[in-house]
Amino acid sequence: MPGTELFGAEERKEIEDVLSTGIMFRFNHDAQRNNIWKAKDFEEEARKITNAKYALAVSNGSAAIMAALAASGIGTGDEVICPPFTYIATVEAVLLLGALPVFAEIDETLCLSADGIKKAITSKTKAVCLVHMCGGNANMDEILKVVNENKLILVEDAGQAFAASYKGTYTGLFGKAGAYSFDFFKIATAGEGGIFVTNDETVYKLADNFCDHGHDHLGSNRGMENHPVIGFNFRISELHAAVGAAQTRKVPQIKAANIKHKALLQSILGKIEGVTFAKLGDDNGDSGTFLNLMLPDTEAAKRVVAEMNTVGVGGFNYWYTNMYHFINQWEHIKELKTASKLPIELLGAPQDYKNLHLPKTQEVVGRLISFGIRCTWTQEEVEALANKIAACIKKALMPVNA
Repeated sequence: MPGTELFGAEERKEIEDVLSTGIMFRFNHDAQRNNIWKAKDFEEEARKITNAKYALAVSNGSAAIMAALAASGIGTGDEVICPPFTYIATVEAVLLLGALPVFAEIDETLCLSADGIKKAITSKTKAVCLVHMCGGNANMDEILKVVNENKLILVEDAGQAFAASYKGTYTGLFGKAGAYSFDFFKIATAGEGGIFVTNDETVYKLADNFCDHGHDHLGSNRGMENHPVIGFNFRISELHAAVGAAQTRKVPQIKAANIKHKALLQSILGKIEGVTFAKLGDDNGDSGTFLNLMLPDTEAAKRVVAEMNTVGVGGFNYWYTNMYHFINQWEHIKELKTASKLPIELLGAPQDYKNLHLPKTQEVVGRLISFGIRCTWTQEEVEALANKIAACIKKALMPVNA
């Protein structure tokens, strides 16, 4: 959890700025706030890193991806191609907007593949919700070709990939809109927070309205503002934005440390027979937040996981059995267990979610073990961790009769 490793004077100073005015609401109250606008600062820091024309700070990454979809025109009855390997919020946002998730294959980038998208397209497909998983990036050239040829809308959930890029363009900025998460487990954290980004002014204005009950934010009297669209409350508080701004300023140093530590881990573990690593669409665009090990097959990965648990190697995720990131455990999605009736229950699901055939995805996620990279590790700590992991892998992969 890189961001949370670096809490200090910078974050305290930003919070104290807000407390000195007592204005924790992100809009209005100009006279009382002494020109302190932390949500605006947070947005500006995100723009500096990503080069986005427009950034909107919101309550969390889930709100950011919902705003990205809504402002891009995704709604009731629209089929949206989604990955089966993502944090569940991606799929929840599609469903809660009334759209219909269509699950497609991923590849070794851990993201949707161009071929997977192509095979999932139907006459009703309107959009692709591409998720850049585990700090990396997808094969954007290939994906954009499919998206453009089929005249689809591309929305990017880069919740785990803030500061990652592909051939000079940052994740989140290839399509209509993108989303980043700044929750407690990301490269930088606001405690709870998210950033919506786009290069399209119209899309930005819609998101700005949508995330604050439809307010147009024109004039100085909030009670007299117009409401161009129906929206909801996805506002971020000034306190959360204050932490987010301070944390985002630290991302370049965090990213540099992450990449250095990841390279050292890969140099040691890459020497082990049977070990490879997840691919990147662009090797130069990694955020370095995860070391993504690939074992020969699912059974081998399970043995390695069991061995690491036995000897107490922590800090990793085995996504194949993870309850919130992989479709195998999404029983509530498969059975459409809802608090209240959703449009998909009236319109019908475009796939049989209980019987999906996604062999490539099953194979990739089954082989994958991910370690979170800590930016504060020393070289000695990185080497010690690598050696512990290596010992577990070697033992788990050892022939039964050896």
